[in-house]
Amino acid sequence: MELNEFIKNFATQFDDTDPSEITASTEFKELDEWSSLTGMSVIAMAKTVYGKTITGKEIRDCETVEALFNLIASK
Repeated sequence: MELNEFIKNFATQFDDTDPSEITASTEFKELDEWSSLTGMSVIAMAKTVYGKTITGKEIRDCETVEALFNLIASK
């Protein structure tokens, strides 16, 4: 699992946010498009793309895209 690939996959969870706005240091919960539904999409992406199970609480504990990457990578 590589960070840049993860960022691209993460960015596909958003319909209206320009993928170039999303970087490792992006505080994803500050994005206008972030919602609980997007969080569910991220949980599904972690499972289908990376074979990892994460929870909503674990996502809430992350601040940046890189922190989310590190969470999934550590599973």
